[in-house]
Amino acid sequence: MDFIFTLVIIILATKIAGHISVKFGQPAVLGKLIIGIVLGPALLGWVQSDELLTTFANIGVLLLMFIAGLETDLEQMKKTWKSALAVAIGGIILPFIGGYSVGMAFGFSSNHSLFFATLFCATSVSISVQVLKELDQLNSREGATILGAAVIDDVLVVILLAFMMSFTGGDEGSSIGMLVLNKAIFFVVIVLASIFIVPRLMKWLGKLKVTEPVISLAIVICFGFAYFAEYMHMAGIIGAFAAGIAVGQTPFRKTIEHKIEPIAYTLFVPVFFVSIGLDVSFEGISEQIGFLIIITIMAIVTKLTGCWLGARLTGFKSKPALVIGAGMVSRGEVALIIAATGLSSQLLHPEYFTSIVIMVIVTTIVTPPLLKLMFMRNAKESV
Repeated sequence: MDFIFTLVIIILATKIAGHISVKFGQPAVLGKLIIGIVLGPALLGWVQSDELLTTFANIGVLLLMFIAGLETDLEQMKKTWKSALAVAIGGIILPFIGGYSVGMAFGFSSNHSLFFATLFCATSVSISVQVLKELDQLNSREGATILGAAVIDDVLVVILLAFMMSFTGGDEGSSIGMLVLNKAIFFVVIVLASIFIVPRLMKWLGKLKVTEPVISLAIVICFGFAYFAEYMHMAGIIGAFAAGIAVGQTPFRKTIEHKIEPIAYTLFVPVFFVSIGLDVSFEGISEQIGFLIIITIMAIVTKLTGCWLGARLTGFKSKPALVIGAGMVSRGEVALIIAATGLSSQLLHPEYFTSIVIMVIVTTIVTPPLLKLMFMRNAKESV
């Protein structure tokens, strides 16, 4: 029953924190992220991370990305694919240079600096998705570009990580060619399944005489795509997002969206938001405060500038390009996974791990207000 009581705390606290955040003119997700730090080991210690909580959080982020896929305008994404590619590339090149420079400046070896640079390139769009939903901008030109760029970024960063692991000796058995082939197979299978299998499954199995067959099948497709993505060494959230797009092209989209959102936002998504703050620990951080400040500023500035430049080169005006850059700043769970990989392969110094985790959390927390601010400035210019 301890876990049940933990859920009581999380659900109640996130709703109150989200309400307070809105009262101060900020997106609700900002309050939900901050309350995770307050409830976690860094401050009150009321909520501790464990396997069950992590599972609930994983389900939460998968459902969040599935809903984003459901609500995505596929035609708008097709129109913005060139911008998305340029934004993703810009959001990798500049952070890579910045991360490598910081690593070398602080006395890292070349191999450790290369890995540190790779960590800087990560982007997690799950938080931006929630902000875009709150602002009703998910299907705007900027929103579609952010979503497309995040998918491309994930693919490129995974390939870059594998290359760096091979180059630096962190993973002698990895094959870049095989990794690229896995990505190609993943996208081919997902596209074919979305066109030929998902619509037929929804139509046939949706007629089963059982409770909520359509919703059940939608969740099966979401989790199935996510599992396949992980199996092919992709982030599960990419699979869930693709599943949402696939299901969103069927006549059941509105029904599924209407019924899945209450499940997701009542129980699983709040756990995901809180779980992000549970990794924060301030123990010993005073000795690395300078390092922490520098890497955090560098992470925000290089990603924002790189993505802004990519958007500008493909036709966006300056302020809409800043919106896109702001939406790509969050490093989220993707960077945490990379950091853990570096720690286990001895490509990341253990004494810097806490600072990196806090940097990831800060980039995630600043994204909602930054994204809202940029949208507001863009709206004023458009009037």
